[in-house]
Amino acid sequence: MTFKDAIKQSVLNSFVYGQTLNAEMLFSIIFNMLISLLIGMLIYYIYRKYFQGVVFSRTFAMTLIGMTVLSCMVTLAISTNIVISLGMVGALSIVRYRTAVKEPLDLLYLFWAITSGITVGADMYLLAFIGALFMLTIIRMFTIRFRQDECYMLILHTEGKADMDAVHNAFGKLKYSTKSQILRKEQTEITLQFSSDEKGLSVTESLRSLPFVKDVTLVKYNGEYHG
Repeated sequence: MTFKDAIKQSVLNSFVYGQTLNAEMLFSIIFNMLISLLIGMLIYYIYRKYFQGVVFSRTFAMTLIGMTVLSCMVTLAISTNIVISLGMVGALSIVRYRTAVKEPLDLLYLFWAITSGITVGADMYLLAFIGALFMLTIIRMFTIRFRQDECYMLILHTEGKADMDAVHNAFGKLKYSTKSQILRKEQTEITLQFSSDEKGLSVTESLRSLPFVKDVTLVKYNGEYHG
């Protein structure tokens, strides 16, 4: 069969596919869509469990499920014949998305959802589940937080010039670094960074008890900046 004959047969099959629907084809479509839905729900659960951002977006997490199912549907559509695949590529190429993804790790989940849907749509179920297992292992390995890796930003507001020797004594054996120091007429703002477990957070009480300290602000810092 030549390439011209393949195109001609594909064109004829494109009309037949839209008019006939047997039980085997219907079962295959429903089964693939259900598998993609299950994998999408798995991605949703993993994203929710290992989320490390500031505010959890439930709508974005639900988008991961829909993205998996839609990718499977597109793959099922373009796998029928060449004509539909060319038309689908042309239609999707003009779509532009304007939503900015600020969290780099969210792109990983989006691409995972898309590739999982494509894989299930191509009847490669084992590859989809093995890929999910590998992704879960990678995310689990790189999101484990050790106690010594907990990073905090501490902001001090003092009256007049701060006594850094007293601040140093309040930290004790806990190591810290001065990130910024803003001097005003009657007030000083100092930003300090340190790493510690929950037991080391008692340093805030020691700093607050100093006579020149007006208030203490403690912020947990995950090491990511977003513009």
